[in-house]
Amino acid sequence: MISLTQLALFCVTSTVLIFTPGPDIIYVMTRGMAQGRKAALAAAAGFALGNFAHTFFAIVGLSALITSSATAFACVKYAGAAYLIYLGAKMLKSRAALAPEGGKGDLRCRVIFRQSVLANIMNPKVALFFLAFFPQFVDAGRGGVALQMLVLGSTFVLLTLAGFGVVALLAGEIGRWLNRSSGTGNLVGQLAGCILIALGLRLAWPDR
Repeated sequence: MISLTQLALFCVTSTVLIFTPGPDIIYVMTRGMAQGRKAALAAAAGFALGNFAHTFFAIVGLSALITSSATAFACVKYAGAAYLIYLGAKMLKSRAALAPEGGKGDLRCRVIFRQSVLANIMNPKVALFFLAFFPQFVDAGRGGVALQMLVLGSTFVLLTLAGFGVVALLAGEIGRWLNRSSGTGNLVGQLAGCILIALGLRLAWPDR
């Protein structure tokens, strides 16, 4: 089993990485500013829980298969990029500002949660991160490598949920302030759609 020292070091390192600006945290901020606190929290939960899938993939070796095959990696990457662009285009078409607190707002949050889980799973760079980062904190000499990976993955999910939750709340408050006027609210929504499209294009951009 993983030692407490290794787990503590993993938590500190993961927290720093979680708050490092990247597509996932920008996505959460964008949802919060455009659609409110509930939407941002739904996105944060989706991205956090989506990491369970990457933990499972890493344990069974699926991530290694994807990252070792240029064709498979490209297919997943472009599918993920297309999905982000699709979400951005939908936000550009819908001129809604903040989601209402109940009813359709709750339904929208469930949709955002599902979209965020899928966006996380379809990002092969997250799979690559899991394969490169997690093994550094696994001690094969202690046995139970799969269990150690599961513990690290679960810990990372909790840390991501807490970190992104804070970002979601802050972004939601900024969104409420910006959405006081309908004109500003629509502008924020259009800007959010453009950001999601830009994230999709960035994911699709060929790396060296």
